[in-house]
Order: sequence, then C-alpha cells, then structure tokens
Amino acid sequence: MAGARSYAAIADWAAVAEHAVAVCGRPPHASTIRRLLGRLDVAALEAALTGWVLPRRDAAARAAGRGGPLAERRCVLAVDGKTLRGARAADGAQTKLVCVYDHAHRLVLTQAAVVDADEIAAFTAALNTLPDLTGVLVTADALHCQREHASWLHTRGGHFLFTVKGNQPALRRALTALPWGQVSGLRRRHVGHGRTESRSIKVIDLDGSPGAALFPHATRAIKVVRRRRRQTTATSSVEIVYAVTSLNYRQAHPALLAGWIQAHWTIENAVHHVRDVTQGEDHSSVRAGSGPRVMAALRNTPLNLARLDGHTNIAHAQRQVSWRPHAALEAITAA
Repeated sequence: MAGARSYAAIADWAAVAEHAVAVCGRPPHASTIRRLLGRLDVAALEAALTGWVLPRRDAAARAAGRGGPLAERRCVLAVDGKTLRGARAADGAQTKLVCVYDHAHRLVLTQAAVVDADEIAAFTAALNTLPDLTGVLVTADALHCQREHASWLHTRGGHFLFTVKGNQPALRRALTALPWGQVSGLRRRHVGHGRTESRSIKVIDLDGSPGAALFPHATRAIKVVRRRRRQTTATSSVEIVYAVTSLNYRQAHPALLAGWIQAHWTIENAVHHVRDVTQGEDHSSVRAGSGPRVMAALRNTPLNLARLDGHTNIAHAQRQVSWRPHAALEAITAA
C-alpha cells in the first residue's frame, strides 16, 4: 500500500512504521519476509483475497444505488493476460497471469497463473474461482474467442462478448460477409489526448446466418469502425473490429455493447499500467518460489483498497500511506 517494490522495501517500512501498525515487537528481516512469501500457497491466498473483495464490491454497488434498466446494471468482467517481465524462472521463462477485472467498480477480483504458456486454459481457471457467474458478461480479446470458452460460460449461466480476429478465420470471414451496409448504426465522437476519434457500431442478429453455426451460443455479431485523427500530425487511421456476443437484443442494445467493448481495455490503464509504472512491477526481480505471484496478488490488493476508498490516483494513495502509515489502517478498516 505504501509503494514497497521489494522484500527489502517491505522490511524497511515495517521497521519505521508507527507503533499502531507495527507487525510485531521486532520487525522481521527482509530474508524472513522473502522465505514466508516464497512458500505461501498462492491458490489459497488468491481465494482469500477474492472472498474479501467480492462482498465489498457488492456493498459498494448497494451503496451507490445504481438505478436504471437491468441491462445497464449487469455485472461485466474483463479477462486479460499480464506478463511479469522482471520475474523469470530458472529456465528463463517469464511469469504470466490472467486477471479478472470488474468494469464498473475497477476492481481486480482474481487472477490465475498461465501454466506451460497456455493462456487459453488460464481463462477458465481464473473465472472458476468466482462463486457465481449467472448473468455475468465476460469480455475478452481475440485470443479467448474460443468455442470451448463460450460453451463453458453457457453452462455456468454467463454470457460472452469476444473480439474476433485471425485466430478464427472462418468466423471472421462469415462476419465480414454479413450485410452490414443494410444496417443502421450508432456513432460516437470524442476529442481528447491530442486526437479526434469517432466510433460507429452496427449489430446484426446471427439467427439463420452461417456465423451462427460457427460459434456456439453466439446470437449477434458486432462491427465497430474506429477512425482516429491526430491533431498534431494530421495523420488518420481506420480500424475495423468484429465481435460476437451471446446477449440477444432484449438483453443489451447496441450502445451498451459499444460501451462494453471500449471499456474492456480499461484493464490496461487501470491495472496493467498502474502495476507496471506506479507499482514498478516491470522492474521487480522477485522470482523465487511463489514470490512473483504472491507479490502480484499483493499489488492488486492495494489497488482495490484505494478504489474502495474512493481514490482515482493510485500514486497519490501510495504517497499518503508512505507519509502517514495510519492511512493504511484507515483504508483497511473503511473497506
């Protein structure tokens, strides 16, 4: 929570922290912390942290009192992989994790390790740690646009919104061939960060089309056209994205689908970028035992604590705790 990036930094903070937050009479040495964290059962730790964050997310949702249509209050989770670049095993392989992130509350609910470089298998491993997926929408990039994932989510009562790219060539060709020119669409325009961006979205029901047979439980296809123009260089770019979802027209209108597709990538800024830059994960050389995964879990937790406490600037939240250790206790107690 105070921004410690290594075992030594954790031990230093423990040694100088105010008495009210002292971990014991005599603070443990960095080597003791290293041995302890390197031997933890990561699955048990992740399960405990997931069990801690879920009820607090639900309490925050109740406190917010979100109204409006049921479709707009649907729980939407993003699934995406994250490589710990500084953590390497004895064979030189990098540690990689798959995170599950709540769109609306900006919380990391759980994560699972990628075993034998198989990120696809880690998709279900991560989501399987959540107690209930009934009615939940899962967004994912093209890597996880897998028939097995769609069927697995369906058996759990969940829904999917998957981007479709070259790893599903037959499905992508079928989506490209749909009569998009005959469908009206929505358009949004945004100006900011030195560029002008417009997005148009069209949605077609797959019932009776060849695409319906190519991907299980897919009910609608989505086409998003993104046009960007940089104000400084006057350069323009156009990107076309296709996606499939199991939600029918009663469960989500096109504007909601467009928002969820765009919001999926907030996991990059709200989690991956913060862990890499603010928390220094890319430069962490922790690598022994379960240490890399434990430290990653411990980085997710202060992110969740800060957001539950209303912080939007994680670096500012870290500075508060480093200057005033009591802030850590206050944030944990408030959550």
